[in-house]
Amino acid sequence: MKILAAAVLLCAFLVTSAAGADDTTSSRQAFKHFQHAVSLYGEADYRAALVEFKRAYTLAPNPSVLYNVGETQYELQDYAGALTTFEHFLAEAAAGDAHRPEVEGDLEVLRARVGHIIVVTVPAGADVTVDDQPVGKTPLERSLLVSIGHRKVVAAIGGRAPITRYVDVAADDNLSVAIQLPDAPEAGPGPELSSNPVDSAHASRSGRTLRIVGWTAAGALAAGAITFGILAIQESQDLRSARDAFPTTSQTLDHDSQLTMTYSILADSLAAAAVVVGSITLFSTWLSPSPGARATGSSGTTRIMLGPMSLRLQTTF
Repeated sequence: MKILAAAVLLCAFLVTSAAGADDTTSSRQAFKHFQHAVSLYGEADYRAALVEFKRAYTLAPNPSVLYNVGETQYELQDYAGALTTFEHFLAEAAAGDAHRPEVEGDLEVLRARVGHIIVVTVPAGADVTVDDQPVGKTPLERSLLVSIGHRKVVAAIGGRAPITRYVDVAADDNLSVAIQLPDAPEAGPGPELSSNPVDSAHASRSGRTLRIVGWTAAGALAAGAITFGILAIQESQDLRSARDAFPTTSQTLDHDSQLTMTYSILADSLAAAAVVVGSITLFSTWLSPSPGARATGSSGTTRIMLGPMSLRLQTTF
């Protein structure tokens, strides 16, 4: 394919832009993009040149730029795009345009390098791309003009996985591409309790261990309460004996009285803690599922958390 010398193209573009563009700023911007396009075309960077030519045509439409868009598409072997652009050029260009004979000859060549495909999707309403270029939404009004070769067709609809098809198109082909899209995913059920037997066994062992710890703690607290209770009784008897004896110092009475009170308080506190821990452990044992209940899928866990100044029960069903 041929392209005019840069100087000739720039002059022609400047004249047509000044004559046809009402907005001087847009005309200048279009001329700048056109200059870039010509330089890129000369460096064989046809993809970048095509972007610049199209931008120039958008800002200041004229047949001179449209001609070069088609030439660049031809170089990129986008035969369908070049065919469409050159037909557009002939519709816009003047009857005496110097490029018309050349473009008419190119059209004869290009028509032998394109085919048609019809894309149908189930369900309809899918966005379709050909070689990653959007071509519309199904149902399409007409068949698609494509270049000969190995074409990539993708159909996508919201909420479903896109489907890709590849089709080999020869000259004058009129092929049909049917794409069945997957069904939309149904709303999934809410989160389910784990039925993993390994998890269930682990939870069962953990609950059994906690109950053993609970009963052990309750027993230790009860033993401590009994021990300090006995000590409190002994100190109480010593205090009574000290009061009956004569002579007795006040220091002795105060010492025995203090020990008696301390042992009594410790005994009461440990007894109360033993009752609380024992009750919680008993409650946990009562709530724990039986082996038969585990087999049917029901589960529950109870946790006893002890701290220096706190005790908390947490039960999960």
